[in-house]
Amino acid sequence: MRKSIALMAAAACVLLPGPRAGHAADTPKRTVLWGDTHLHTSYSPDAFLMQNRTATPDTAYSYARGLPVPHPFHKARIRIGTPLDFLVVSDHGEYMGVVPKILEGDPLVADTETGRLFRKLAAEGKEMEAFAILIGHVNAAKPDPDLNSPEVNRTVWGEIMDAAERHNDPGAFTTFLGWEWSSTPEGKNLHRVIFMKEGKKEGEQFLPFTSFDTPKPEGLWKWLDETSARTGASFIAIPHNSNISGGLMFPLKDSEGEPITAEYARSRMKWEPVVEMTQIKGDSETHPTLSPTDEFADFETYEHLISVGEHAQDVTADAGDYARSALKRGLEIEARTGVNPYQFGMIGSTDSHTAMSSAEENNFHGKMALDSTPETKAIDIIPGANGWDMGAAGMVAVWAEENTRASIFEAFRRKEVYATTGPRIRLRFFGGWDFAAENVPAGEISGEGYSRGVPMGANLPVTPKSKGAPPTFLVAALKDPVEANLDRIQIVKGWLDKDGRAREKVYDVVLSDGRTAGADGSVKPVGNTVNLKTATYTNTIGDTELSTVWSDPDFDPAARAFYYARVLQIPTPRHSLFDAVALGIDPQATGHPATIQERAYSSPIWFTP
Repeated sequence: MRKSIALMAAAACVLLPGPRAGHAADTPKRTVLWGDTHLHTSYSPDAFLMQNRTATPDTAYSYARGLPVPHPFHKARIRIGTPLDFLVVSDHGEYMGVVPKILEGDPLVADTETGRLFRKLAAEGKEMEAFAILIGHVNAAKPDPDLNSPEVNRTVWGEIMDAAERHNDPGAFTTFLGWEWSSTPEGKNLHRVIFMKEGKKEGEQFLPFTSFDTPKPEGLWKWLDETSARTGASFIAIPHNSNISGGLMFPLKDSEGEPITAEYARSRMKWEPVVEMTQIKGDSETHPTLSPTDEFADFETYEHLISVGEHAQDVTADAGDYARSALKRGLEIEARTGVNPYQFGMIGSTDSHTAMSSAEENNFHGKMALDSTPETKAIDIIPGANGWDMGAAGMVAVWAEENTRASIFEAFRRKEVYATTGPRIRLRFFGGWDFAAENVPAGEISGEGYSRGVPMGANLPVTPKSKGAPPTFLVAALKDPVEANLDRIQIVKGWLDKDGRAREKVYDVVLSDGRTAGADGSVKPVGNTVNLKTATYTNTIGDTELSTVWSDPDFDPAARAFYYARVLQIPTPRHSLFDAVALGIDPQATGHPATIQERAYSSPIWFTP
């Protein structure tokens, strides 16, 4: 049923779950809001050492709101294409603001032995040597006492909170207090971005918890428990870059090497309801070696550890690294313990260190300030990874009643959120037992979705109505108004087979341009209109909107399962192609494909027998 459900003009104002027809108009409305929950400024030591000397939290908020700002490296005036609705500035808790204070001459850190060394290195243009020293401290979870200053941390945390409060404008633009806990054992990424619903009153009752306090996630969750109880603050911790975790982000065993228990699973889901699975350092949905039958699995693949020296190496994919395999592991663990530790929603964010939330391919300002120009993209940001290895991604969309801290925070809690790799594709995904084309009237997608089923992030209830019948899913997508048309909508399913092993399958559920799948399930590619000489494309292929009602043809009422929607755009130019055209070089010289198919991922819907 392509383009048969009048799409998302109606989806911009949608209905909450509520009584069936006759009462839907009395329920509140939800709208889609766009944001970034992972952004670094000059207060992060790595950002500062890689030439972001001037872009502060105030700069970050100004850029996100649509104001022109100077880039911290090349100083040109820049501006986001479309402003955001909300933002979390999440500077590293480890050595937060310390490096700027050293170069400013703050005696608490500048007059120490390490402070004098860093000032010398900076004066000699050897900031990368200082960066290597700091990475060594974080990888070993052993802070330098010269730099680990609670006094400086408290001052800087106060400045960060003040900036968030200045820019918070309920109803128009929302800011959150946040930071990053950056555990990186031997270069393996276990980072979490932490943000809170409340404001400075609660925030000033603690200092940001860091991997120097503990490098183990269980220790972080314990601190969140204790601090929330003591201060009244509400927290969410978001794992990111699982693709370079060395299998540690979604493990089968806890940090002590013991099998995951129900208690572990409950703690994790209490504090980590969502996962950031697409960002500048690669896409973490899945990997070709983990999903060999998925033709779109090899997307923005990034496999470089965050390390220097002996741990500077590429990594191979592990099932503990990627969101899809984690969702499958969650089903297996739930079957054993009764609790699923990986029942998470999926979001995207940038992890930009320029203070610019830039996820647009034609307006990408680099991972670090240093790699923000075409000429500097060839420079390694970390050993083995340069600016062209980074992707221009990602974004988080939330379905919330209003643009406020409380409403957005609760959308994260119930997982009614989704990820995109940059474009603002509007995506709706509902699961139920009696969706059908004839009872989804034009303009009433959300009303039918909520009244007949559950939204993304929820569990499918087993009711007398189901009686072993397969679930049905209502999915609808609308292209970004200033971006490319859509290629297709797919539904990704994971389930446990009769032997208790997790399986997966990708279904093409609606295709653009009137295409249909062949008898063997194969689909003709949508085509490619990208001009490699001009880095342009046309919307002469694909559709502006796609929607359908789909029923699982392979449903087993005795098997645990999850489902999520993946929406693909038609091919468009990658940021590296824009650079290649600007530099007059062969796009292959960048080491990356000239074109990509941007995408959106819904949070899953789960079925438990």
